[in-house]
Amino acid sequence: MPAAAFVINRTRVRDLCEFTRRCRQITAASGWDALFFETTVDEQGAGLAREAIAAGARLVAAVGGDGTVRACAQALACTGVPLAIVPRGTANLAARALGLPSGLGAALAAGLRGRERRIDLAAADGMTFAAMAGIGLDAAVVAATPRLLKERLGWLAYAMAGTAHLAGRPHRFTVRIDGGEPMTRWARSVVVGNAGLLPGGFMLLPDARLDDALLDVGILAASGPLGWAQVAHRVLARSRRGSRQLERHQARRVEVSADAILPREADGEIIAPSRSLTVTLRPAALLVRVPAG
Repeated sequence: MPAAAFVINRTRVRDLCEFTRRCRQITAASGWDALFFETTVDEQGAGLAREAIAAGARLVAAVGGDGTVRACAQALACTGVPLAIVPRGTANLAARALGLPSGLGAALAAGLRGRERRIDLAAADGMTFAAMAGIGLDAAVVAATPRLLKERLGWLAYAMAGTAHLAGRPHRFTVRIDGGEPMTRWARSVVVGNAGLLPGGFMLLPDARLDDALLDVGILAASGPLGWAQVAHRVLARSRRGSRQLERHQARRVEVSADAILPREADGEIIAPSRSLTVTLRPAALLVRVPAG
């Protein structure tokens, strides 16, 4: 029988024995063997996914949040081995963008018996990601959100941390799109999305698609209660109209520089702070399994 490997973020599974029992049961019923690998602080999943491929796995399932998905996607890119996702994180941005179910049975049905879809990936200064990367406010919010609070409150934990950071000062960003003329903006954050969702399912970049061979760029320049209210209205309404507070672009390569060393993140994983962030597209790099319908 073909082997399906489960790369499990142990902190996201309460009863590991029961979880693996159910996985074995479901995979066996679909004609698959099950292999299990657990992430650690030092090994977040990329090495485990490579180990699974070396062991003959014909499918790798990421069990966790966007960080686990990101790590597995990095290892599986351009290998032809598909990725399944069992969402167990706080935001689950990649899973939401793909329309994947959250229940174990339905998620595994999509992984084991679903159809294959080829999607783009992106790289932020060498770190592969599936959903979104950024420099500035978004990364500061990710860094300021405690893990235990995320486990208890879900995406509301990000909202609480974000509210505490709204009153910060803007920075001078220079943004270059596909090698064009640099644009200078005073803003709070620059985000680059392969998918356009924020935690909680809010749509920041409504034109973003996982398979359109484009990156979507958002320059967030809101300030004061009125500015943030206008951004919130556009996000909640899923408006495609640009504005001074939320400017949007599309590109294949994005180069961002700032006037100070700022926090950076990719799919909820903190990257070392820097004055710059370069994001490049990896078109059609990953096979994923999605529901057959």
